[in-house]
Amino acid sequence: MALFEKMENLETPQNENKDMGEVEKVKVLIIGSGPAGYTAAIYASRANLSPVMYEGLQPGGQLTTTTEVENFPGYPKGTTGPEMMEELKAQAVRFGTDVRFGMATSADLSQRPFKVTVDGNKVIETETLIIATGATAKYLGLPDETKYAGSGVSACATCDGFFYRGKDVAVVGGGDTALEEAMYLAGLCKKVYLIVRRDVFRASKVMQERAINTPNIEILWKHQTKGLFGDGVVEGATLVKNMGTPEEEEVKIAIDGFFLGIGHKPNSDIFADYIDTNDVGYIQTVPGTSKTNVPGVFACGDVQDDQYRQAVTAAGSGCMAAIDAERFLAEQE
Repeated sequence: MALFEKMENLETPQNENKDMGEVEKVKVLIIGSGPAGYTAAIYASRANLSPVMYEGLQPGGQLTTTTEVENFPGYPKGTTGPEMMEELKAQAVRFGTDVRFGMATSADLSQRPFKVTVDGNKVIETETLIIATGATAKYLGLPDETKYAGSGVSACATCDGFFYRGKDVAVVGGGDTALEEAMYLAGLCKKVYLIVRRDVFRASKVMQERAINTPNIEILWKHQTKGLFGDGVVEGATLVKNMGTPEEEEVKIAIDGFFLGIGHKPNSDIFADYIDTNDVGYIQTVPGTSKTNVPGVFACGDVQDDQYRQAVTAAGSGCMAAIDAERFLAEQE
């Protein structure tokens, strides 16, 4: 389930806001945590903007599901995702950010002050809004994906590929994302199995050619994942070849890592009536800024980044959002 999604049964018409309790007024409202949200909070609070942040259902965002983080600057010995997020949160709180647990369930961005409803009943009126709701990786829905989360299952090759140097891994998917993940892992791993449900790719022609011509990528056409196995960590995958046909057979492969390459869903649904997005749902920002098509509304992190999706780039965009919000408010005075 998306961390920030439209909840139809909780939406309340604008003229009924008075029946929902006291309306709180703030200068800067940050929806979502993670590297982008917390960095925006740090910068906004140091600028004396007294930001209020609602963390969402998963405080700290996707990084809290990552055990080891070794590619974020400033951690020479590495750290864990949860530890990093706790440190970022503590830094934001230290400078005065009001961090709250809660989920944005609807928004009215038709005019300033913007109105955001939290948990279906509390209305926040804000002069500026920073959207840092992130994106949710798509999974196959197998129980084993949860069982081995952080122990062999990953949705980010760039984040976790290093831990599988010289090992055998598998990537699921047939689109550009999957092939990009497979190509990246092929430069690190001994062997990469590319599990493709159909007998053709959905990826671009150039990506297809690269994957097919990479010696250590083995394409498993017409295979679907049935489950994973291993003692505490992933040691292999059980696949079904030619599912639903007379030639159906079960296949087992030995792997150390299982990567999902079937895409992400940006958590932008509740803003879609007002904010420009691409066809997948990623919020569109003015190049070189965090500005959306609605003046006073800014987006940062994975909800607007369909290219990099890294903690460090998310943090950088969070900084941009806070500075853009500060400048916007200054222009209104």
